[in-house]
Amino acid sequence: MDIKQLKFLVALDETRHFGQAAARCHVTQPTLSMRLRQLEDELGLELVRRGQRFEGFSAEGERILAWARSLLAAQDGLLAEAAACRGHLVGTLRLGVVPLASFDPMRLIGLFAARHPGLRFQLQALSSEQILEQLARNQLDLGLSYLDRLDREHFASLELAEARMGLLYDQRHFHFASSSLRWEQLAGLPLGLLSTGMHFRQSIDHSFRARGLSPQVRVEADAVHHLTQAVSAGLCCCIMPLPIDGTPAEGHLRLLPIEDAHTLAPQGLIMRRSAPGSPLAQACFEEARDWLQTPR
Repeated sequence: MDIKQLKFLVALDETRHFGQAAARCHVTQPTLSMRLRQLEDELGLELVRRGQRFEGFSAEGERILAWARSLLAAQDGLLAEAAACRGHLVGTLRLGVVPLASFDPMRLIGLFAARHPGLRFQLQALSSEQILEQLARNQLDLGLSYLDRLDREHFASLELAEARMGLLYDQRHFHFASSSLRWEQLAGLPLGLLSTGMHFRQSIDHSFRARGLSPQVRVEADAVHHLTQAVSAGLCCCIMPLPIDGTPAEGHLRLLPIEDAHTLAPQGLIMRRSAPGSPLAQACFEEARDWLQTPR
């Protein structure tokens, strides 16, 4: 058994396709398949269900996959720890971010990149539930998500902000005379909203229901860029987080504050407490804590 076989196994889980897993690992598909069969022979277990194509993992394969991830994380941790001993942080920081986060993750990434030029960054847009799940499975190092459902025993967190809301619109298609809007005004507009079930959408639905209002939802999407495209096309207006730093919308787009509009929970930076720990995550988490506590 060697570390490459474990990387092949994890790549297969992440791509769910033999050819894509091989390409990710920079080997041919026959090589990847052969090395995985050698791993199965050594362990005496069938790990992968095969047919005409990849059909998933066996129950035993799922258990071995969890160990593979832990061993690969331990290897990454060893290399990062060695680099830290030399006064450097290297490797890839994996960050999960909820859609429509009010806190710009680039502010943190810019901080980490300035202090550690050897770091690389991998960002994924995920739901709050997916972020917690992938943190627990060591598929992410840090998460930028909501803190209301956080198990404090298993996750550490830094509160970043309470997300306030504004209405994003294209001034070529809509016009508002006031400098802020009330929920009653929004109820009569064609709206573009994130898909039902996402935390930000739940906060919007709660705000309408609390006032006995029913929004006119014209466009639903699980990707933010689809909503902004719909706004630019004049199909709708969209409820978005207000930028914490007050950065205005660009081009023809404008963002008006909504009175008494905020999410049901604050957002924060989240890190797994359980082993194997990530030196990258720990170092960046502590630097974020120091940065947040420094007056600016």
